[in-house]
Amino acid sequence: MDNIFCKKMALGSGETKVAVKDSIHIQGFQTLAGSQSLLNSDKAKHNAEIIDLIIKNNCQIVGKTNLHELAFGITGINHFTGTPINPKFPELIPGGSSSGSAAAVAAKLVDFSIGTDTGGSIRMPAACCNIFGLKPTFGRVSRKGVLPEQTSLDCVGPFANDLPTLIQAMQIIDPSFNGELVQTLSGQAPKLVVLDVSATDEVWQTVKMFLNAAGFEHAPHVQVELFDEAYRAGMQIINYETWQAFGELVATGDVAPDVANRLLKASETTLDEVAVANQIRDKFKQAIDDLLNQYDAVVLPTLPQIPPKVADAENTVAFLNMTALIRPFNLSGHPAITLPLLSEQYNPVGLQIVTKNHTDEQLCAIATYLSCAALKNS
Repeated sequence: MDNIFCKKMALGSGETKVAVKDSIHIQGFQTLAGSQSLLNSDKAKHNAEIIDLIIKNNCQIVGKTNLHELAFGITGINHFTGTPINPKFPELIPGGSSSGSAAAVAAKLVDFSIGTDTGGSIRMPAACCNIFGLKPTFGRVSRKGVLPEQTSLDCVGPFANDLPTLIQAMQIIDPSFNGELVQTLSGQAPKLVVLDVSATDEVWQTVKMFLNAAGFEHAPHVQVELFDEAYRAGMQIINYETWQAFGELVATGDVAPDVANRLLKASETTLDEVAVANQIRDKFKQAIDDLLNQYDAVVLPTLPQIPPKVADAENTVAFLNMTALIRPFNLSGHPAITLPLLSEQYNPVGLQIVTKNHTDEQLCAIATYLSCAALKNS
């Protein structure tokens, strides 16, 4: 449980226990986003919209969870609030930025948790902690009352230890989410295409073993030429938008060096670079849409390698390539889910599934079908 919660509470009633990332406003509490620079900030005057939905649906919010400072890092290491321990793999990073939300679920302290995903910040820690994590379609889940206030990338989404709970969480935080449609579609075998990307042999072997067990050993493989460009474009946009949101905090001297240095580097991003990145966004989104007009889902590894050890991961910038396979789908806005797998060496590996925009129900149905088929044949 070490450093998972930055604030414990008992908000709402009911047996379903939920934890919420501390970049989401809860009335009467400060939103610190894991940063000493916000210690003097005012308490939130209103709940974020998803908080009201969680309470309305007979859940109990038991605490706000820790994160990589200002949600601007992928390791989850935080020297101000402490680094959450990865419950299943204590030597490995918990992943960021929604580190505490993933750890709380993996430790079974809550039924589900809420995180945010701007460049992989749900899927990354979910894969590191070997649980399920879902980045919904951009704009599908309300971000009213969530930091940063302005973003073209960030999504609010859930973590859970199993798919039924993840689907329940989506029904709670997105009133338009149709659980019955998930149940109907989960009985239909999907048409899959595997995206050929760069990942270690251990990761690819684990993914292929899962797909074989699920009956998709003959799924076609394709490449998307713009994939690497989309990753770099996503970096440009997140850098620009995060500097606009939090850059002024650097002057306080209270932002940790790793995040402060990233912010200062981000400040160099120009509007011309953002314009080029948005052109790539449009082209990449179209390329993925074209692919998804032929197939029900694209599958690929979540992370390109096994998560590093905490002791080796102090330099966040050195590990930004860990988001190479997840960040592009923040740029395009497509919904993406990560399924927890284990390699033969007993290391955490994630399988990422991506579907068309606003087909989050189909995404969950395909994840359910694959998981059940693989379990049945293993």
